[in-house]
Amino acid sequence: MAEFTRRDVLKTGAGLAAAGAIGSGGLIRPAHAQDLSYTPESGASLRVLRWAKFVQGDETQWLANTKAFSDKYGVPVRVDSEGWEDIRPKAAVAANVGSGPDIVLVWFDDAQLYPDKLLDVTELANYLGTKYGGWYEGLQGYAQRDGKFIGLPLAAIGNAICYRESWVKEAGFSEFPKDTDGFLALCRKLKENGHPPGFTLGNGVGDGNNFGHWIMWSHGGKMVDEQGNVVINSPETIAGLKYAAELYKTFIPGTEAWLDTNNNRAFLAGEVSVTANGVSLYYAAKNDANLKEMAKDIRCVPLPVGPVGQSVELCQTTSAIVFNYTKYPNAAKEYLRFMWEKEQFFPWMEAASGYCCQPLKGYADHPIWKADPNHAAYAGASERLRPNGYAGPLGYASAAAMADYIVVNMVAEAATGQRTPEEAAARAQKRAERYYRV
Repeated sequence: MAEFTRRDVLKTGAGLAAAGAIGSGGLIRPAHAQDLSYTPESGASLRVLRWAKFVQGDETQWLANTKAFSDKYGVPVRVDSEGWEDIRPKAAVAANVGSGPDIVLVWFDDAQLYPDKLLDVTELANYLGTKYGGWYEGLQGYAQRDGKFIGLPLAAIGNAICYRESWVKEAGFSEFPKDTDGFLALCRKLKENGHPPGFTLGNGVGDGNNFGHWIMWSHGGKMVDEQGNVVINSPETIAGLKYAAELYKTFIPGTEAWLDTNNNRAFLAGEVSVTANGVSLYYAAKNDANLKEMAKDIRCVPLPVGPVGQSVELCQTTSAIVFNYTKYPNAAKEYLRFMWEKEQFFPWMEAASGYCCQPLKGYADHPIWKADPNHAAYAGASERLRPNGYAGPLGYASAAAMADYIVVNMVAEAATGQRTPEEAAARAQKRAERYYRV
């Protein structure tokens, strides 16, 4: 938790008012048509709930930017962090009971679960989009409902293959395979050499979902069609599950219980040679004096292309939502505006070391993407990502199916042999239909 001291609100408000006329609702519209800001309510304070860091610089700079906001506006802001798997249930409880944090950084299309509980931030989103080159389509889709922004897209956390180059070469591969057949052949050889791969098959918000959706999509499967009809029980999905079963034979034991931290630990301990992760895994080694040599051996590349013939990436996305029970909507919107402006957003991206890919197209030229060769695999995450509701519309059903880990469970069941691929796909079909019939 972090809390920052309140300053002189009246002094700050007067300085802002001098910049232009104050309109209704505390909105300031300076002479510059492009500018937008909100006057925080007198006595305002905010609570922000965000996901726990995987890169220290991300949290450090977020708190520094928050302190700068508090210093400028005299609004104390308390920032709490929770484990990734805890954000969704805590946000849902706050929505249901009508109290809790004012702002939450949520995952994927979680905002679609309770759109009527959220503050409309369309004006702010349109301002930022106009000023900074527009929002990436995938991220925008997660944060919009019926043409209104019910959240503010923050980032796509890219997911890529992280591997030990020396062990891959030892297995007889001069470069990492770009297709799923070659990838399976490599994994078999790595297992034979005592350096097995390991991918998250448990209910990991990020890595479990990324891996599970990649298995399904890379073989042409999908949860629903364009009309929202559930079609997950298909020959294409079953082909992906059969592939997962073969791949699983090469894994280190226990991956079915892994969450978002377990593959990091196994990789950094030298127990696995290949996994899928954010760039945080590379930096965890690079910033550890005891793992400097390992860091030099780590390479990051996009996930292999399957029979579908194109790269398909889920990529974990996060958006900021403001609950409409907040007593200080103007303070909340001004906090978000301040944090998203280039002066604050660029230092945050730099501090996060390529972990968080920008939501606004105008931020794509950030020098962080060329600061290290391993960043290249993550640089286009916001542009490439495929929404989890593909190929249908996002909404309550897609968000609920995601929250229920239907795809992750299906892949895990088939991979481990708990069910046949056909049985796993049929069960996923029935589970998904419960939501898509709502």
